[in-house]
Amino acid sequence: MKGFIEEFYYGNIEPQECTGETTQKIRTKLGEVAEKEKILTGKLTGTEKEAFDDYVNTCINLTSLSCTDSFIRGFRLGAEFTYDTFVRR
Repeated sequence: MKGFIEEFYYGNIEPQECTGETTQKIRTKLGEVAEKEKILTGKLTGTEKEAFDDYVNTCINLTSLSCTDSFIRGFRLGAEFTYDTFVRR
């Protein structure tokens, strides 16, 4: 059986791809999102506004779950590398 590092090298293990943005780019995009949300909520009333607010909250919850999942996957990947490096031979 091939070790974890060898499997990873040959492309048999595909960790979730994630591209990290710099902090400034994230702040810029967050500002854009906030401005667009402000424009949209200003045009909506009543049930439309409630539905949009619910949509935004659902997206925030999804993003939070996705980030948590990515962290866990990355941590486990690192643990597998460590285990394979020091335990498997």
